[in-house]
Amino acid sequence: MSTGMFDSFFTRYWFSEEARHIWGDAATLQTWLSVEAALARAQAELDIIPASAAQTIAAKADVSAFDLERLSREIAFAQHPFVPVLRQYEEICGEPAAGYIHWGATTQNIFDTATSVQMFRSHRVLTGHLDAAIDALCQLAQEHRTTVQPGRTHGQHALPMTFGFKLAGWIDELDRDCARLNERLAPSFVASLGGAIGTYAAMGDKGREVEARMAAQLGLQPAGVPMRSSYDRVSDYVSALGLLAGTAQKIAQDVVFMQRTEIGEVEEAFHMGKVGSSTMAQKRNPSTALMLASLARMMRARVPMALEAMVRMDEGDSSATNVTDAQLPEIAVIAASIAEGLAKLAGGLVVHPRAMRRNLDLSNGLIAAEAAMMRLTEVMGRHQAHHLLYEAAQRTVAEKLPFMTAIREHPLLAAHALPDGFAEALDASAYVGQSAAIASETVARVRRK
Repeated sequence: MSTGMFDSFFTRYWFSEEARHIWGDAATLQTWLSVEAALARAQAELDIIPASAAQTIAAKADVSAFDLERLSREIAFAQHPFVPVLRQYEEICGEPAAGYIHWGATTQNIFDTATSVQMFRSHRVLTGHLDAAIDALCQLAQEHRTTVQPGRTHGQHALPMTFGFKLAGWIDELDRDCARLNERLAPSFVASLGGAIGTYAAMGDKGREVEARMAAQLGLQPAGVPMRSSYDRVSDYVSALGLLAGTAQKIAQDVVFMQRTEIGEVEEAFHMGKVGSSTMAQKRNPSTALMLASLARMMRARVPMALEAMVRMDEGDSSATNVTDAQLPEIAVIAASIAEGLAKLAGGLVVHPRAMRRNLDLSNGLIAAEAAMMRLTEVMGRHQAHHLLYEAAQRTVAEKLPFMTAIREHPLLAAHALPDGFAEALDASAYVGQSAAIASETVARVRRK
């Protein structure tokens, strides 16, 4: 029976198949073997081990030759995650190559370096989906740069804006998320080969060069100071993933809010066969957005564990590395799934301009209160204009009057004439500020990158 969320029949569709494959048992073991092969080749280049041994070690670095069930049993018995792997690897390579496998390395060197390789692969999956999400949002932002809708603060109508402006906010933040992750990837995930405590003692003065050459083969940077007790670099990248999760959840919750039956301004993609409820046949739930919010919560909940794992005792501490060895695969898969969910949500988003227009008119003109105040200051002070409009607004709400009527009938206007064109100022479409320009400029800036 599958009990893990990545393999369970009712939850595995939540998660990126590409990312799950990168972190599956077979792929992980293959990455460990690839690191061992890169290590052997680097050492052979520096005459630390025979070239023939390195050739054999690299040639036999093939997961298909390993008995994974036997490995599972032997790891449980040995209570060590890697020694049983080395024993099978030695059997497969045979003598004399077996004697040169894992020369001068320790388990955490292999695990950390392999994790770096896998995180680079996961990052490519993640950024591919993020690029697709941003591209889809850019298309929508350009299309709806002048589509007017209510802007809201604290759940209430605030000022008019365009939907393109709202999308520009999402795009700008996602673009910063991408930049953060790209900047942090290489320095966060390095090749680490310092040996038992990070001093390169087993390889002497050639240790740093071995690490550098191994790193180059794997497309990584060398750690330089490979302290097993240091974890701030990985925690930095994971923290950036937490920020991405925050952006994703904010976007998802915006969609959920705007898809409410009473609002109906946008709607995520729907297909016949997509079911919202086992009992309410009419439901068309924003399930993609809701799942995205769920994944974001899962991601952010794991960030504190990565930060906590920075606190390590001595020069090696398995109570911390056990946590991160188990959590990083989950973090990588969830992060890639967030990006995939964003791409799916953005690519299928349906916009309803009529509903946006209808919602603008719900307040009988109140959404244009600031516009009215700015015009009234031409004939009275801002403080008087605000006082007048506050009272007119409360009357509009209480008596269900048009805002313009409540303004005209206010006693303060007995001594003042309304400015020319004042009625036009209450047209919500005329008070969207730089919404359209910001939308277009944001799209152009992001697409130039």
